[in-house]
Amino acid sequence: MAALDAFVRRQRYTGSHRHDEAELEAVRALRPRLRALWNAGEDEAVELVNAMLREGRALPQLVRHDEFDYHLHATAAEQPLDVRLMVEFAMAMVDVIRAGALDRLRVCAADDCQDVLVDLSKNRSRRFCESGCGNRQNVAAYRARKASGG
Repeated sequence: MAALDAFVRRQRYTGSHRHDEAELEAVRALRPRLRALWNAGEDEAVELVNAMLREGRALPQLVRHDEFDYHLHATAAEQPLDVRLMVEFAMAMVDVIRAGALDRLRVCAADDCQDVLVDLSKNRSRRFCESGCGNRQNVAAYRARKASGG
């Protein structure tokens, strides 16, 4: 639960946050639905995103609160955290699909990692997540070269 609380603080989510086990389980249950988009073709991705938006009863509106200037909210602040996360993710995927950028959704190339990433590099070459996998892979390759005399 502490990790979810830290995520909510770090991402500066506002609105309902119950801090209980049921909320944590609901957020965890959302993961497979979000991850499915990483392997979906465009038509399937559109179906998945539209289902999330319908289920969350998304009604995008511009809002301003706290120190934030106008930005988009698509669900009411009273909606459960998992619903708000789902709808926000779906709204972001709308832009990815409209930009024809589904190919930027990747799974980390490290053999021991299944984290997902969005490759925002100019040349679309990012292969590793932000958990240090790229460094580990480079160190392993360097050590292998050294061991083989290369």
